[in-house]
Amino acid sequence: MDWNNWIPRERATLCFVIDGARVLLIRKLRGLGMGKVNAPGGKIEPGESAVECAIRETEEEVGVTPIAPELFAEISFQFVDGYSLQCSVFFARAHEGSAYPTPEADPFWCEIAELPYAEMWQDDALWLPRLLAGEKLSGFFEFDGEVMLSHELRPWENQ
Repeated sequence: MDWNNWIPRERATLCFVIDGARVLLIRKLRGLGMGKVNAPGGKIEPGESAVECAIRETEEEVGVTPIAPELFAEISFQFVDGYSLQCSVFFARAHEGSAYPTPEADPFWCEIAELPYAEMWQDDALWLPRLLAGEKLSGFFEFDGEVMLSHELRPWENQ
């Protein structure tokens, strides 16, 4: 895969809201990754910045407003069916509101030390612990459905 000349079909965000030793996660109820555990997030709308999307999607999916989300990673996904997605990953260490379920997501707080990687996308176990340790990364992943075929992690050059 020539990641240097790769162009994603869509752009999206994930926003990990962190409260002390806990992180707000969701069980996705529809769409790509339905049934998997992830952070709130979704597709960037025309004219919207990545950080605006991260805040909007978190509010829409779980009723929580992330405060001052910080960009920690750019993760690129290529699927063998032709779908491609670049995801900006944010951490917010403050928030307003209480999480509640929506038709999109069932939220829950999880101890960071007990993240349910077996219920998440395969790539998450490769990059999320490093981000939680303070690294900023670029990630490149090829998938066939939900099966990861290849991956590459690089220090994030845009930090």
